[in-house]
Amino acid sequence: MTTSVGFDLDMTLADTRAGIAAVYEELSVRLGVAMDSEKIVSRLGPPLEVELANWLPAEEITAAADLYREIYPEMGVPVHTAMAGAHDAVEAVHARGGRVIVVTAKNLRDAIGTVKVLGLGVDEVVGSVFGAGKGSALARFGAAAYVGDHVADIEAARAGGAVSVTVATGPYTVGELRDHGADVALGDLTEFAAWFAGWRKHDELR
Repeated sequence: MTTSVGFDLDMTLADTRAGIAAVYEELSVRLGVAMDSEKIVSRLGPPLEVELANWLPAEEITAAADLYREIYPEMGVPVHTAMAGAHDAVEAVHARGGRVIVVTAKNLRDAIGTVKVLGLGVDEVVGSVFGAGKGSALARFGAAAYVGDHVADIEAARAGGAVSVTVATGPYTVGELRDHGADVALGDLTEFAAWFAGWRKHDELR
């Protein structure tokens, strides 16, 4: 079996809350629309347009999304930080001859920018896909597992024929992730390397 693994980005590999909050606060000022950045960053995962629909009428969403993406590289990306265990998780996969793909709802430009800022040595990045829409990228890459923090990432793993590994660093607890059908639910990525080593060893002994 392949040892290649897919990872979500926001709140899985990257703590993007401060950057995203800063961008929404700037967007709020420019549009003259009150937006609760604290509430927004507590539920990261779905595409940008889905979140904007909570604050703006439908006819204003496209323009607001374009403005958000214009602001993001300067205000958002530079303040992103790696989640605890992120570098070790990527290195654990590479150490066993696997490759790492990041598959995220974030647009490709900002996803690549975030990966570079964090210094994560991933092999491929795919952006602008969510939920089951991530499945084709995972399948093409041959990912044996997909790691994410959102219940939609469980759907992604299923769609890609991968084991669903989840981390409770986003909007869901370990118990909630298990209840939604995750094959594996970890507290955070610091637990990934040990889980991955055990999983691969078990597979090799079969």
